[in-house]
Amino acid sequence: MIFLLSALPLSAELPLGKVPPKIILEGDLGGRLDGTAWNSEELISGKVMVLFYVDPDEADLNNHVSDALKAENFPLDKYGSVGVANMGATWLPNFAINIKLKSKQEKHKSTIYVKDLEKTLVKKWGLTDDDSDIILFGKDGKVLFSYDGKFSDAQVKEIIQAVKDNL
Repeated sequence: MIFLLSALPLSAELPLGKVPPKIILEGDLGGRLDGTAWNSEELISGKVMVLFYVDPDEADLNNHVSDALKAENFPLDKYGSVGVANMGATWLPNFAINIKLKSKQEKHKSTIYVKDLEKTLVKKWGLTDDDSDIILFGKDGKVLFSYDGKFSDAQVKEIIQAVKDNL
C-alpha cells in the first residue's frame, strides 16, 4: 500500500512506489560512523524506515521530527531510521561533524548514522542539497513520500500517523 501525505509537497525526485537505485557509501564516498560501508538496500528490511538526509548546517532544522518519532517508541522490529549527513554541503570540518554525529548516535541509539562525503544521494537520487530531506520507505523499500525543509507541527503528526499506518 502506498501512503502519500497530502499536506507534504514532493520535492525530492524519488519516484513514489518504487525502490530507489542502489547506493553504496564506502571509502571516499563515506559510510557508517565506524568506517564500514552503508548500502541503501538496507532500507529493504521488512521495516518501515525513515531516512533523514541533512546538510550539517541545517542539522537542527528537523530535530523536532526525530524527537517526536523517538517518543512514539515504535517497535524496533518494525521500524527503523537512518540519518545521513551530506558532508559535501558544508564548510564545517569533518572532525566537527563527526563529533556532532557521535553525539546524535548517543541520543538516538537505534538510528544508523551515515556520512555522504560526495553528495551521492543528491547526485543519484535527486535529493535536495543544502537542506533537510526526510523520506519514508515502506517495508519493501518503496518510497512512500519525501519532503525537504522544515516540518510544521501538523506535518510531524502526519508522518507519525503514516508510520503507524504502515507498520
